[in-house]
Amino acid sequence: MVWLRSFKMKIVIPDIPKEGVDVDIQETITFTGVPFTVHTLLRVEKMGSEVMVTGDLKAEGELQCSRCLKKFAGDISVPVDVVYRPVEELKGEDHHEITSEELDSDFYSGDELDIINLLKEQVALNIPMKPLCNDLCRGLCPNCGADLNVTACSCSQRTVDPRFEKLGKLLKKRKE
Repeated sequence: MVWLRSFKMKIVIPDIPKEGVDVDIQETITFTGVPFTVHTLLRVEKMGSEVMVTGDLKAEGELQCSRCLKKFAGDISVPVDVVYRPVEELKGEDHHEITSEELDSDFYSGDELDIINLLKEQVALNIPMKPLCNDLCRGLCPNCGADLNVTACSCSQRTVDPRFEKLGKLLKKRKE
């Protein structure tokens, strides 16, 4: 097993043994100003000119809840399954349409494979679009800004859009 911990996490492709190599990585990656502690155990195997990287990635970073705006520890856990091909395979092609099989593939140039780019990509792709501190988070009151998880506010819960006010009056009349 190879243990990598540096900002230059490169694997020299000709040095990969026939049986493959296990790579244990612990690193801190910053994405949009948020540091993520990443731990991953990867299996790197060479099949001809292709390099297969499989394993599991776990990352933890401080996220901000999109409802209540509080910071919380967010966890990311994702399987990694990428096939790297030499960039030379694309030379001479003006246009290349990606097939569904190529969605989990990437390219390398020269005889080195930079693993840090894979880690950054996987963290970026798996950060939730709208992180939640928990599924039951009630968020902030849109009128007074009170944290509804902590306290109830005295704001009117129902504010009618002025464009629908007349419709509301008609519905009230109809019920009478």
